[in-house]
Amino acid sequence: MNTPPAPLVDLGNLRVTFRLSDRTVPAVRGVSLTVGEGEAVGILGESGSGKSVTGRTLLGLLRTPPARIEVDHLRFRGEDLSAAVTRPGFSGQATKRFAMVFQNPFTALNPVFRIGTTLCEVLVKRRGMSRADARRAAVDLLDAVHISDAGNRLRSYPHEFSGGMQQRIMIALALALEPEVLIADEPTTALDVTVQARILDLLREIQRERRMGMIFISHDLDVVSEVVSRVYVMYAGRIVETGPVDELSRRPRHPYTQGLWASAPRLDRYKTRLPAIPGNPPAPGHAPPGCAFHPRCRLATDICAQERPEPRPVADGALVACHHLDRAAQERETV
Repeated sequence: MNTPPAPLVDLGNLRVTFRLSDRTVPAVRGVSLTVGEGEAVGILGESGSGKSVTGRTLLGLLRTPPARIEVDHLRFRGEDLSAAVTRPGFSGQATKRFAMVFQNPFTALNPVFRIGTTLCEVLVKRRGMSRADARRAAVDLLDAVHISDAGNRLRSYPHEFSGGMQQRIMIALALALEPEVLIADEPTTALDVTVQARILDLLREIQRERRMGMIFISHDLDVVSEVVSRVYVMYAGRIVETGPVDELSRRPRHPYTQGLWASAPRLDRYKTRLPAIPGNPPAPGHAPPGCAFHPRCRLATDICAQERPEPRPVADGALVACHHLDRAAQERETV
């Protein structure tokens, strides 16, 4: 019997806290995930759930201190990076493996430098190219993200591009590092719907052509389902549900996932008022005991306020952390 290949990325029980002047704030409270070779996975959740902190930890972008990072294991192609990820300087190792596309290209690109200068600096410093080779490679990168007249556009400044074109440049900058895993942190949030669709198509095309792993971070299940094959749903720093995206879209099992899915606009119900999840997510460091979602959950009982549910396996490889899975399944159609 053949042994299945080890995952490209295997993260186990990540905890991230931030030390403030008067207290310590937990942002990620035990996240485990895997990314297979050439696989795209999504991290879904509201603002403050810890999804971006998880991505930035993998890339080595958190300053330590004030951040404190603990992890049971982080393996990349079987190599153990657990000790490295918890100490300063990890970013040097991480950028050989990971790259990130940030949410807002307007603030990520330096407005005083031409696009060619920015791209060539990455290629010269990170890949040791000569200036001439870097310019040729920069043209190829702009071609790869479908920016026409790439040779001349290298002389343009960021403000001479539309928002969608700027995000394509950000993707080109990420690809300049030749990453094996691309982390896309809400890359379409600042864009209108038609441009958003083109960027999603581009990410999907590049990820498949280059056989990269991808972690796509978003609050929008519809957007995530366009790109990934598996989804991790986060709430208050923990994973509350995970599974194949098709299964999760058809049959969300956790009440939080059901609420996210039900609140998304649908063309077939445009005359009805969208249901909303009551209340607000807890501020970092103020998660209630037990299940952190229980103050907003329609199914909550005393046990939810007292005991934190552990993830339980359900059909099709999904895991759900909920005390009331049976009731949630029965009421799913009414959400």
